[in-house]
Amino acid sequence: MNTVVNDIPLEGSKQAARLLYIGHAVTFLFSLGLLNLIPLIINYIKRPETQGTFVYSHHGWMLRSFWIYIALVMAGGIMFVTILLIPVAWLVWVGAWIWYAYRLFRGFMDLNSNKPMP
Repeated sequence: MNTVVNDIPLEGSKQAARLLYIGHAVTFLFSLGLLNLIPLIINYIKRPETQGTFVYSHHGWMLRSFWIYIALVMAGGIMFVTILLIPVAWLVWVGAWIWYAYRLFRGFMDLNSNKPMP
């Protein structure tokens, strides 16, 4: 793995990814994902700078996590509209919330351990 990415030290890229994990977590906790667009856009901007390092996989992890979370929330919304599936919709939403929180926590911990994400 490279220790320098486009003349930016790897530690700087790691720090940016750490801040993005924190940004995703804070916006997720206070807006249930509505404000996650801010760290999401920054992920898309910063991701190419980390090409060839394990930090690149963390950007992909955060991006995939966000979009899968949004798909699950939308699926729950469709279930909620059907009225009969309202209890199932709540289970989907709670499950999506727990899953997304787990993904952010695991990614943050693996980044601090210098491990790439799958």
